[in-house]
Amino acid sequence: MNQRLRRCGAAIAVALGIGLTLSATGTAGMAAAAPSLVTAGSPTERVTDIVVHSDAMNKDIPLTVIKPADESKPRGVLYLLNGAGGGEDGANWLAKTDIVEFTKNKNLYVVIPNQGQFSYYTDWEKPDPELGVHKWSTFLGKELPPVFDANFNTSGRNAIGGISSSGTSVLNLAIEHPGLYEAVGSYSGCPTTADPFGQNSIRLVVEVRGGGDARNMWGPYNGPGWRKHDPVINAHKLRGTKLYISNATGLPGQYDNPAYVKKTDTLADQILVGGAIEGGTMTCTLQLVNRLQQLNIPATVDLPPTGTHSWGYWQDQLHRSWSFYERALN
Repeated sequence: MNQRLRRCGAAIAVALGIGLTLSATGTAGMAAAAPSLVTAGSPTERVTDIVVHSDAMNKDIPLTVIKPADESKPRGVLYLLNGAGGGEDGANWLAKTDIVEFTKNKNLYVVIPNQGQFSYYTDWEKPDPELGVHKWSTFLGKELPPVFDANFNTSGRNAIGGISSSGTSVLNLAIEHPGLYEAVGSYSGCPTTADPFGQNSIRLVVEVRGGGDARNMWGPYNGPGWRKHDPVINAHKLRGTKLYISNATGLPGQYDNPAYVKKTDTLADQILVGGAIEGGTMTCTLQLVNRLQQLNIPATVDLPPTGTHSWGYWQDQLHRSWSFYERALN
């Protein structure tokens, strides 16, 4: 109850802050003054796009909202992150899964940011010449929730889930914002960011794919910033948060065949590259699972014997973990 009151107070503070800005400076000063709802989306459509201004990044962030089947009662919110491309590359929850159909009778809000490519959804120490300013932990953890709560019929209870690189991000967000998320779902993430394998995995995303410099994110390689953002090292800070951890082995499974993937080159990439990536993230995930067991921190763990680093398996994991989120938020 105290947590809910604090969040309601934060939402009121945001609303009052916007009002004071309007009275003092007029509408021209509103966008740069505080986090705010820029575009409210459709009041009647179940799936709609909204835009929220981030003061920390000084830009407007587009998000997709999937509303509950029944909005007459306050509902919990599942913030769901896309992978390395931030959804900007077309590889996102709406395009690659059945999430809209799957949730049509469900009663949680789902909020999906549609930006953030190669950012790891974290606060970068420095602006990057190629990738720009990233303050995603501030946006997701401090700016967005009170704005969303002030404009939708939420219960003030939140969860967060993410795939691949964002499977690492969601764990760090829970650590950095204690008490904000009741539950966290990490699908095929690599939470060992301080060891050589984890750092090289991040550099492949940020530097090879994104063209940025990962030292602008967390400082010098092997430095304290990387240890600070290693969920295995900081696993003790996850105590009290409900955890769902999943990862497959990388061996071909039911979605790695010509009946499911029609293009030969795409199938080969999914089996070879996707298999290698999933096998790698399994190594990281097992380190987290073992550390949680050492600390006697409970977690729901699902480690299927087959499956590559691809959307069919993440769709399955969303289905399997949905009741986990419902129990946590309802």
